[in-house]
Amino acid sequence: MAILKHIIEDLDNAISHDPAARNRLEVALAYPGVHAVWGHRISHVLWKRKLKLLARIHSNAVRFTTGIEIHPAAVIGRRFFIDHGMGVVIGATSIVGDDVMLYHDVTLGARGIEDGKRHPTIGNNVIIGAGARVLGNVTIGEGSRISANAVITKDLAPKTDLDHADFFVI
Repeated sequence: MAILKHIIEDLDNAISHDPAARNRLEVALAYPGVHAVWGHRISHVLWKRKLKLLARIHSNAVRFTTGIEIHPAAVIGRRFFIDHGMGVVIGATSIVGDDVMLYHDVTLGARGIEDGKRHPTIGNNVIIGAGARVLGNVTIGEGSRISANAVITKDLAPKTDLDHADFFVI
């Protein structure tokens, strides 16, 4: 029963974040961002159970069908929503909190090939605008809002609001 509860939570979350979403059936059948999150949850379980090759094969199939790439090792919180997700990339050591929303073409990526934690940690209740790049082992504080096309390479304090007029590199 817990799985059904989480599926319904994801569907309702998508409806609450997208004014164009009309009902649960439409979201379940026609929202690739939701499909990518569900696919990631399966890949992540396989990864944690040391079935890493199977996890990578599954995540590649999900990427092929949705246009959204989430590494199976990434940790994703509850009520995560990707709206218009084509081109989203989430790296292996990324950690994404609860109630996070990403728009299309967002990258949570590394800045190099170093070992260890090399991808961002995104706090709860964060919104990241289309085309934004959050790179390296940085922390985005809870409640932050990142504008479209921003490039973030340093930590952001909680509730930082980079509005659409602020295009800059941190």
